[in-house]
Amino acid sequence: MSQSLQSLLREKRVLVLCGAGGVGKTTTAAALGVAAARAGRKVLVLTIDPARRLAEAMGLSEGGAEPTPIAPERLFAGQEPGAGRLDVWMLDPRVVFERFVRRLSPTPEAARTILENRLYRFLSDLVAGMQEYAAAEALDNFLDEGRYELIVLDTPPSRHALDFLEAPGRLARFLDDRIVSVFLPEEKGRGGRLWRKTSQLVGNVLGSIFGESFTQEMKTFMGAFSGLFAGIRLRADRLRSRLTSPDAAFLLVTSPEGASLQEAAFFRDMLREKGLPFAGFVLNRSWAREDGMTSPEALLRHVEDAGAARDGVEALIRLADLERARAEAHRGVLERLAEKLPAGAVAVAAPEAGGELEDFGGLVRLGEALATP
Repeated sequence: MSQSLQSLLREKRVLVLCGAGGVGKTTTAAALGVAAARAGRKVLVLTIDPARRLAEAMGLSEGGAEPTPIAPERLFAGQEPGAGRLDVWMLDPRVVFERFVRRLSPTPEAARTILENRLYRFLSDLVAGMQEYAAAEALDNFLDEGRYELIVLDTPPSRHALDFLEAPGRLARFLDDRIVSVFLPEEKGRGGRLWRKTSQLVGNVLGSIFGESFTQEMKTFMGAFSGLFAGIRLRADRLRSRLTSPDAAFLLVTSPEGASLQEAAFFRDMLREKGLPFAGFVLNRSWAREDGMTSPEALLRHVEDAGAARDGVEALIRLADLERARAEAHRGVLERLAEKLPAGAVAVAAPEAGGELEDFGGLVRLGEALATP
């Protein structure tokens, strides 16, 4: 099964990881990015809000304007340096939105008109709460640039993680030009007589409440921003097309706990409903791989009849029995996840890493465990 996961890292252009909070999804995304880069690909890991220790392990700075490159000597520690490269970026919705404005504005002057307007700050604050929008916009932009061979996206940890697919469309509807045009400066020939009357009425009402200066400022801002509406809709459609293509794959990260498994089943059904390429499961923080545990029973041969020593070894035996039972239960969970998977999908167990990974070497080891057959 790991051979198929290795194929995903080698062949796909986008790998989206979904799952509930607390299952190690962000760590798994980082480890898979490390494995793909060490295998020779140019990789970007886009993450939402990594734990502090994980961010420190990756050398990730909060609020960086550009992806953080992982130094080759860290990435390839323990092996010969290769052609792969790994960058990591913690998404900042404000940075993403400003870049979007600059990219889609017809001229630098038009972009400056939007960005320097005080109403932009209000809109920026609104968008700042839309992590899903930032994920969608950043993913589409990096795909458009083409400088990475694989992008691993760590989605927000909630049942609404897949909303990043719909976020650009929701923003487009919120800023629908048929509605916003009511607030635009009057231009000859725009709309019918009723529409122009409505626009004039709205302008009069706003002027009487906020003053003519503010009303004119808003109309100037809306006039500059209206040119971006078509681009928002176009990019929303393009991203959906890209994520339903054979170049993309969605992995569901879960843990052996019942609540996490229920979330994984929910995400699987949502992916199928949306027609997205479901690639399988990663069973994280499990003991399903522990099938070669050493039995402490052998120690009894070396223990004399001293009661304390024998009691200690027998306690170890009971502990080992519990761990073997847990490993067997987790293998059963993995088998159930593997049932009725679509062709080519995987069900892979990640080893228990003992909580948060402390250093970059831990990510390397986890990535190798996931990607090595």
